[in-house]
Amino acid sequence: MISSAAMILVGLTGGVATGKSTVAKMFRRCGAVVIDADQLAREVVQPDKPAWRDIVRAFGTRVLNPDRTINRPALGSLVFHLPRKRRQLERIIHPRVAREQRRLTRQAARFDPSAVVIYDVPLLFEAGIDKRVDTIVVVTADRETQITRLSKRNGLSRSEALRRIRSQLPMNKKCRLADFVLDGTKDTRRLKKDVAKICEDLRSS
Repeated sequence: MISSAAMILVGLTGGVATGKSTVAKMFRRCGAVVIDADQLAREVVQPDKPAWRDIVRAFGTRVLNPDRTINRPALGSLVFHLPRKRRQLERIIHPRVAREQRRLTRQAARFDPSAVVIYDVPLLFEAGIDKRVDTIVVVTADRETQITRLSKRNGLSRSEALRRIRSQLPMNKKCRLADFVLDGTKDTRRLKKDVAKICEDLRSS
């Protein structure tokens, strides 16, 4: 558990296209420190960093853009249907992301010993990160909303969207493991109110 003094580390997760990023922004407006796992994952694979070199060694230059950055869609499609390759990629990226998250968490605690730190992680449960946080918030949405959002946002067909959704832990299991559940289909005003209430509860715990 990565905590310091009265600081609380909150794992924020949800299904794909449930509204988790919107909720993360609302937590930030409430004064929480937000650490974005996806952003950290992008940073650790910048050209010539150790993770970048490991990825090129493992998957070849076909996963690179012309500017030598990682082509995330190409890499994602390469590993999506190959569990062994996906685990290999995770072994390269996850430990480095975890180290950076710990560094940023310690930094937040030094600045404010009673900070609420939100760690925004799509695969919180799947990667075992739930064991490293104090509290878990899950953002949920019904499946049709997820499919519609993936279609509009990512241009996926219905079957592609369903495949993406089913690749994650089922939403009902995530909700059962959560300390707080937020409905990502609510209108902005009501969702902000719910987030503010959770922030208040976390600070008083």
